[in-house]
Amino acid sequence: MASSPDQILTVDQMRAAEQALIDGGTSVDALMQTAGRGAAEWVWRMAAGGRVTVLCGPGNNGGDGYVIAETIRERGGQVAVIAAAQPKTDAARGARALFRGEVLLPDTAAHGDVLVDCLFGSGLVRPLSGDHYALLSRLAASHRHRVAVDLPSGIASDSGLLLNDGLPFYDLTVALGAWKYAHFLMPAAARMGAVRLVGIGVRPVAGAGQSLSRPAFEPPSADAHKYRRGLLAVVGGAMPGAALLAARAAQGAGAGYVKLFAESATGAPCDLVVETGHLSEVLTDDRNTAILAGPGLGRGAEARERLAIALADAVPAGPDADALGLLGERQLAERDAPVVATPHEGELIALERSFDLDGVGTKVERAAALAVASGMVIVAKGPDTVIAAPDGRLVCAPRAPSWLSTAGTGDVLAGAIASRLATGDEAFAAACTGVWLHTQAARLCHPAFTAGELARAIPQALAACL
Repeated sequence: MASSPDQILTVDQMRAAEQALIDGGTSVDALMQTAGRGAAEWVWRMAAGGRVTVLCGPGNNGGDGYVIAETIRERGGQVAVIAAAQPKTDAARGARALFRGEVLLPDTAAHGDVLVDCLFGSGLVRPLSGDHYALLSRLAASHRHRVAVDLPSGIASDSGLLLNDGLPFYDLTVALGAWKYAHFLMPAAARMGAVRLVGIGVRPVAGAGQSLSRPAFEPPSADAHKYRRGLLAVVGGAMPGAALLAARAAQGAGAGYVKLFAESATGAPCDLVVETGHLSEVLTDDRNTAILAGPGLGRGAEARERLAIALADAVPAGPDADALGLLGERQLAERDAPVVATPHEGELIALERSFDLDGVGTKVERAAALAVASGMVIVAKGPDTVIAAPDGRLVCAPRAPSWLSTAGTGDVLAGAIASRLATGDEAFAAACTGVWLHTQAARLCHPAFTAGELARAIPQALAACL
């Protein structure tokens, strides 16, 4: 059975996965050599011949550090180890014995080009001691670049929380064996710089999360027409601009026909069909394959009516924005078709209240609980985005460009996801694909882009998947 490079493991899952390798005949020492030498490849590239200092703690993360240091020494690199404490595990002691270079005391005034943080890894559950925090901070300040091995020291692996205030920022974090949730969750992810994975042969773990990966598309079939590619109905409301943004994004994400239902066609581009009139009278096309309601909908009585009419259409739905503040068990009680909701943090809290959830736990746990309670696929969006399905599937998205933090980009995301629903994608797959297209479009835009520019970049993002 092949290893699974995209899986995300909790601390307990990672320990069990490593134990399975050991039970299968791989020694802890061999795993440490594989992990350390793999991480050394990245450190070697970053150092580019410069001086490397490896900060080693007492556990197996420190043992990885000794392996990294010896690998660099063997290649002729300039490397020294600072031992924050003596090794306390057999594997770490073995790795220390194999290191033939210089080991310095914690009070050594080391400086150089790259600091490698192997103080503590993913098993840390309490703040760094005062001495360890001071040592890490001092060394981080005296080196041009910083690399964290597995995780930066002082990070809670399963939640992404900072166990100490004022932890250093890193240029690179090298995950060992499998991704951890902290590699994707804020605030930890913001401190990690680029992230890379070194495999050690870990097999797929049941119930593991997954890292979002690029989807693959086929062009429309030779005999395709607009209805066969999917008809998306976008329900507008009090603020027409948001629904227009969502519709524009949807046009570029694969649906063959996007139709906006609004009070007026003012401001709509010439290639977007706009239906006006009372929604219950115009939203009658049985060729609809998905419906999006929420961007610019409003929160008043008319908005509630429009949402109820939209959700009465027996096709997959994408409630977003204002619709999420109006949504509860009653609105979903009659629905059999899938629903994908895209809440930001404030909307996530509102939905948790609507479905009698306490909102306790990590973002991953909260999204998963809401998916189960509501029966919806949940895209808990933000600087860290988690996608959860009612059946337990879970995906974390890698960090997206921070330029996405501008008004209207959430409407673009909703349009992209709804478009994929209209094409016939399964709901969880549509959510994942929409998030990927949204992030890729942001990468294609220049800095300080607008939501309109982001929407116009969606077709180019989709082209990268063909």
